[in-house]
Amino acid sequence: MTGTDRPTFVDNMPRAIAWMVLSGLCFALMGAAVKMAGDVPVTTKVFFRNLVTLGITGIVAVNIRENPFGRTPHARLLIGRSLCGLAGVLLYFLALSRLNLADASLLNKTSPFFVMVFAVVLLKEPFDRLIVPALIAAFVGALLVIKPSFDYELLPAVGGFFSGMFAALAYILVRSLKGRESPNRIIFTFSLVSTLATLPFLIVSPPQPTTGQWLALVGTGVFAAGGQYGLTYAYHHARASRISVFTYLHVLFALVVGFVIWDERPDAASIIGGLLIIGAAVYTHQLGRRRSPALSRPRGDV
Repeated sequence: MTGTDRPTFVDNMPRAIAWMVLSGLCFALMGAAVKMAGDVPVTTKVFFRNLVTLGITGIVAVNIRENPFGRTPHARLLIGRSLCGLAGVLLYFLALSRLNLADASLLNKTSPFFVMVFAVVLLKEPFDRLIVPALIAAFVGALLVIKPSFDYELLPAVGGFFSGMFAALAYILVRSLKGRESPNRIIFTFSLVSTLATLPFLIVSPPQPTTGQWLALVGTGVFAAGGQYGLTYAYHHARASRISVFTYLHVLFALVVGFVIWDERPDAASIIGGLLIIGAAVYTHQLGRRRSPALSRPRGDV
């Protein structure tokens, strides 16, 4: 297709925002389901989170007549994205097991700022100095949420912080797969690799969840799939630069869900830290719209 006959991309912001709302709600409910699973091992939670999603993406593949096992020249990128995603989910679930839902979600949402760093280092994209204040604000905000005390309680918070880093690496790899692999195949491969990687832990030490924990484990996978598909279709309906800031709806939903279910009340430091992270995201979003409008045009599937 030439440049003259390429269809004009028209944003459908209401529909895109609706998908982002669905995605944010699903990811918040996924986090709640992880916490509801209680003392079930983290590897078991990750296994069922991906096993259920694997089944859903497999059904979608059949409906769209896609062969997710077909040969591809992008196998290394798909596996690399899957391993980074697996590390991110493991660390995020570790954080969820010990932190408030909103705090863990905030730390995970440092990923957009890691993306900026990795884009310069790995993709050799030019570095914009105006991004520096946003990076500093996000880092300070993360410290306020973590509240480092250098004891064992620090580990879950650090895990949540580094979950954002691995999520960013996964996003960089997803970006490199745009237009090369379908969104469903990317999610399917991630779920398959994660399921196979955590299966040995279940074989060595079979879990014995209660009925309520079984329901929570299934809910983890269902809501995770809803969150991922919500993001996929949101980016399909609007430019990334216009809707990326709406990923922080996840944090707001997590705050509400945590308050309703567990009466979790973030302290002043967490609130200030959260505002710094979200403010940095809004600043970056607006800067991207002013400085690089051409970069927001979609290139294939997201």
